[in-house]
Amino acid sequence: MGHLITLATSLNQWAMDFQGNLERILESIVVAKSRGATVRVGPELEIPGYGCLDHFLEGDTVLHSWEVLASILSSDKTLGILCDIGMPVMHKNVIYNCRVIVHDRKILLIRPKMWLANDGNYRELRYFTPWFKRRQWEDHYLPRIVQAVTGQIKVPFGDCVVSTVDTCIGVELCEELFTPESPHILMGLDGVEIFTNSSGSHHELRKLNTRVELIKEATLKLGGVYLYANQQGCDGDRLYYDGCAMIALNGRVIAQGSQFSLSDVEVVSATIDIEDVRAHRARSSRSMQAAGSERYHRIEAPIALSSGKFDAIEELNRPAALPYEVRYHTPEEEIALGPACWLWDYLRRSRTQGYFLPLSGGIDSCATAVIVYSMCRLVVDAARCGNTQVVEDARRIVGEPEGSDYVPTDARELCGRIMHTCYMGTENSTADTRGRAKELAEAIGSYHTDLNMDTIVTALRTLFQVVTGLRPRFRVHGGSDAENLALQNIQARLRMVIAYFFAQLLPWVRGRSGGLLVLGSANVDESLRGYLTKYDCSSADVNPIGGISKADLKRFIAWAQENFQLPILSRFLTAVPTAELEPFTETYLQADEADMGMTYDELSVLGRLRKVEKCGPYSIFTKLVHEWGARLSPWQIAEKVKLFYFEYARNRHKMTTLTPSYHAEAYSPDDNRFDMRPFLYPSRFPWQFRKIDDVAAALPDRSEQKTKTD
Repeated sequence: MGHLITLATSLNQWAMDFQGNLERILESIVVAKSRGATVRVGPELEIPGYGCLDHFLEGDTVLHSWEVLASILSSDKTLGILCDIGMPVMHKNVIYNCRVIVHDRKILLIRPKMWLANDGNYRELRYFTPWFKRRQWEDHYLPRIVQAVTGQIKVPFGDCVVSTVDTCIGVELCEELFTPESPHILMGLDGVEIFTNSSGSHHELRKLNTRVELIKEATLKLGGVYLYANQQGCDGDRLYYDGCAMIALNGRVIAQGSQFSLSDVEVVSATIDIEDVRAHRARSSRSMQAAGSERYHRIEAPIALSSGKFDAIEELNRPAALPYEVRYHTPEEEIALGPACWLWDYLRRSRTQGYFLPLSGGIDSCATAVIVYSMCRLVVDAARCGNTQVVEDARRIVGEPEGSDYVPTDARELCGRIMHTCYMGTENSTADTRGRAKELAEAIGSYHTDLNMDTIVTALRTLFQVVTGLRPRFRVHGGSDAENLALQNIQARLRMVIAYFFAQLLPWVRGRSGGLLVLGSANVDESLRGYLTKYDCSSADVNPIGGISKADLKRFIAWAQENFQLPILSRFLTAVPTAELEPFTETYLQADEADMGMTYDELSVLGRLRKVEKCGPYSIFTKLVHEWGARLSPWQIAEKVKLFYFEYARNRHKMTTLTPSYHAEAYSPDDNRFDMRPFLYPSRFPWQFRKIDDVAAALPDRSEQKTKTD
């Protein structure tokens, strides 16, 4: 019998929080040992936190990581278990992203990452260098603070594997799983039976399936045990790392952790029989390839991960693992959970007293409010389950005095203490939006205020008239386009000023100290198109929906209406999206899609082609001729593509000041590091647009409109 208990973790680490990260690592090891595990795997760069960014270039970050590792090695909590721990290591004056394999106060191996993530949200090559010497190793001389604990002067550093008395373990690091020639293939052919993968993988809607399939495929043909650990939570920026630690055996997942959680430490464990791996590999074709494979240097460790044949009877008494089906959340559930967990981490770690949201009566600010309400529901559920850290954080946030026994038990009550909403009306606002905002606030329990700001708008128009002698008018009153746009923008920008003013003073009004974080509610499609006013209510501290499409938000609201028992949400779904910045008449009501010249669904398609499919204007046109050709003529498609790129180009500067948003969508236009583009374009793209026009003129019209005309 070769039974052993393995364990992977999801830790809510925080960049640069060395003390907190140490405590969470030790807690995970204690839990692992309490479950009888003999192998513990943690997330990528778990000692300093994955999101340190340019702090990785500082010598202090490496120094403090060694200090934390020395504390871990010194602790009796780490005795009797093999631990795979992540940290940066400087070897020969080069900084590497490493895994440190330790056992009983000894370092067995330092394994540097070989293939670095360097696209999308990742810039690992900015801080680290990959280890290019495959199957090679060198001596690494330990700092004195670690030598004093381990008694070792030097340890192996490089692409090696660890051989125990009863099995062989190899390390694969995050991105290496996603590469065409993953290390687990060659390691498995050389006899490695257990693969560890420590990851810093962020949440993106509909992404988990890709990760799960890669983990399953890693051991389906090859055979083996795959231990996947991941960061979980917001560690200091726009990303939410979505945990979901997993253990796979011979191509099937046998244990899975939560994808979204308020817990700082979560572990997933499974008892496996290593003989199952050997039986799975007993195939002629695999054996032929294995016999000719190149060898890895083995670090021999005189330890056993399984209890041995003399305990076979005890092991046979363990319950057999039941068939396991991987749990996937729907996109609507992902929106309800991911941004909510991200907001909770941001709120408690910023040590502020709550959130303030301008509630317009439209679906975007409605979605933001419902996500905060979802956060409150998660907090209540965690408190009910005995999560003491969540309860402690909740008491501090709501302003309970020291020694209070307050426990959040009702989501509406908690929402009323930390969520503040405000309807900022003008003469252009309608009773419908004001009523929807009020009813939604009542439904979720937020502290709601309602105001009219016409006097401030009028004061600014009067000031302009006094200075220039001219009074700007709206278009419906005979004004020019410039006047009309300026009058819309000043309303929007005043709402931003009022939001921050109220966010600073509402806690004082309620007899509390501190301030509130202002929430933004511009969706990913509006940001992509630039359909927002620079420095309006889209300018906030954080935005939980800034990476989510309008279509997904509407589906989420429909889901929340039923699952959160919020019937008021049906009115938001049927309302026409409108900015309400122009006067309305019997014949005119401002509508978003009419203003933009395209629908939100069309924007989503254009956004995916631009970013995900890496298409320029001409390539997008040629693809859409096939996709939209049944309903639009080539000329109409050309006009939409050109309009999109014209508006995108002339509004791209707005992305440089975009509120930090929860990353959820692969076509996000976030200018921070995900979507690196110029912000000064030749917005009429003369060469590209001329080519589009030439092709459009030559193509036949096969649209339904043409057919009906004929």
